[in-house]
Amino acid sequence: MSIQSVKLLRISGIVQGVGFRWSLSSQARRLGLTGWVRNRLDGSVEALVAGPAERVSELFRWAHRGPPSASVDHVEEMPLNPDEPIPTDFTERSTR
Repeated sequence: MSIQSVKLLRISGIVQGVGFRWSLSSQARRLGLTGWVRNRLDGSVEALVAGPAERVSELFRWAHRGPPSASVDHVEEMPLNPDEPIPTDFTERSTR
């Protein structure tokens, strides 16, 4: 049985306007993960990802490079809000 993992990521660099959200959503769905992704007003991308630990780690590694047109400077694991519900699918949320 796979250990479940939940991570909140903040990705910075040239990550908006380059298909990062769409690509991350596609990767997450391919890996069978749940959660969400959204652009942040500060120019970063934020994502909550949940699923088997090895698959969450695979997405975390992917986030360090992103799609071909992105230029990732930093991927940070942020503290989780304990009240944040974990979605049952993977969605793109509006900018916040």
